[in-house]
Amino acid sequence: SENDPPHRLCGQMRGKEHAAPELLAPDQIARRQDKPDLFECLTQNAGFGALGSIATTTGQVKHAGPGNTLLVVAAQHDDLRPDKQDDLCTSEILHHQTLLSTQCRVYPVRVDRDTRPMPALCRDCLTEFDAGARCPACRSPRVIAHPELYDLSIAHMDCDAFYASVEKRDNPDLADKPVIIGGGRRGVVSTACYVARIRGVKSAMPMFKALQLCPDAVIVKPRMEAYVEASRAIRRLMEELTPAIEPLSLDEAFIDLTGTARLHGHPPAVMLARLVKRMRHELGLTGSIGLSHNKFLAKIASDLDKPRGFSVIGRAETQAFLRPKSVRMIWGVGTATQESLDRAGIRTFDDLLRWNLDDLTHRFGSMGHRLYHLARGQDQRRVSAHSPMKSISNETTFHEDTNVPDLLDGHLWRLCEKVSDRAKAKGLAGRVVTLKLKRSNFTLITKRTSLSDPTQIADRIYRTARALFDQVGDQGPYRLLGVGISDLGDAVGADVSGDLLDPQGVKRAKAERATDAIRQKFGQDAILKGRALR
Repeated sequence: SENDPPHRLCGQMRGKEHAAPELLAPDQIARRQDKPDLFECLTQNAGFGALGSIATTTGQVKHAGPGNTLLVVAAQHDDLRPDKQDDLCTSEILHHQTLLSTQCRVYPVRVDRDTRPMPALCRDCLTEFDAGARCPACRSPRVIAHPELYDLSIAHMDCDAFYASVEKRDNPDLADKPVIIGGGRRGVVSTACYVARIRGVKSAMPMFKALQLCPDAVIVKPRMEAYVEASRAIRRLMEELTPAIEPLSLDEAFIDLTGTARLHGHPPAVMLARLVKRMRHELGLTGSIGLSHNKFLAKIASDLDKPRGFSVIGRAETQAFLRPKSVRMIWGVGTATQESLDRAGIRTFDDLLRWNLDDLTHRFGSMGHRLYHLARGQDQRRVSAHSPMKSISNETTFHEDTNVPDLLDGHLWRLCEKVSDRAKAKGLAGRVVTLKLKRSNFTLITKRTSLSDPTQIADRIYRTARALFDQVGDQGPYRLLGVGISDLGDAVGADVSGDLLDPQGVKRAKAERATDAIRQKFGQDAILKGRALR
């Protein structure tokens, strides 16, 4: 209509009139109600008047409050050209574009951000409401509010100090005490409760150092059977929500709730809050939730507000959130990788964004490809309920540093037996054997070798690991010894062909399987090798 206010303003922007443009009321500006993050303005496009919606880069143009007036540069964006002159058009989302342009007239335009209320959820009573400081139903301050709260469905659930929490649940006398899970003064810390963590105790810290920081700590030896049972109970609660669960360990898992809102009658965020509430009330355990649009960001989010946290990283804020963060936040970036990144001048995600894909791949190989996409918050990995096991290993920390050959050999055999038993129980065989040694000064020695064909036989694993140990030579004394197999596959066809250099290997494998049958019938100690007694 010629009398339509937007049409008149477009005419003024093309120079048909030179009077000061009139300000439009918010309800007269074209909007996209399904895109709350869009900044809406009147814009001039290559001389044609057009009313368009433009998504700005985060922080580029400050949101205006209802009824506020801002000066907006009319930029020339080809994507905004309407099919017909003077038509009202809605643009594509242009995150890569800028509103600022040279040699453009600046027009005062009344703008208004989407006035729909921000969704919020009470984590105590699960009431859904408009954003506020407290829940209107139970007045709890434990409220999570986010514009995309009900649109995200990939989550990471991480139990809070899991082993220590199980011990405190099963022994109420430990409730207010610092608890460290580990084995004696010469071992390492498996985990610690938050009371001990406040004192500086961390996982994998040498026990003697942990006790220096927290001398009144209660040391509890791990009870794996109790932790496995608690983990299974949590898993059963998760399976009531979705079958798409990818466990990472006993105490953490990815959960994909995509498409479950109609089934449960509530969006994923509500069901996740209900999950941790049930964990607390039914199992006496707590956990933290990270909710986002992919696995990488969900795992980061779960660590932002521990314990008993619930954090959200939305699509619109991904870049702004990541830019200032350290690349150490990337899962899998350890000390060695960090040193390589430091030498390249890469310390934050913002530093990573300055590198193109070819340069990163040339410098860091396949890791560079992963870094490029993660720096942009991109992760295409799906939540897989049947992720294959990558390795099987076992290790022990000695009560005293030792360099006694017979003692080390006895431990090596027992570790190989445990690895073999686990591989046989799961029907797996490994092609790569790894030996791990930690010296008295905590330096780590790792050796590995590939076999001609996969194995699950303890005797073959032992002989391979023993050869690796002999290659290390006399570098002890040692405080830790470990053995593992990797490059796993189905055990069908493994240990059949034999080794030309070891013609007795097939006979020993048959003897071992006969031994397994005897132990299965009469118990683990029914028959033992002499070296197991060292």
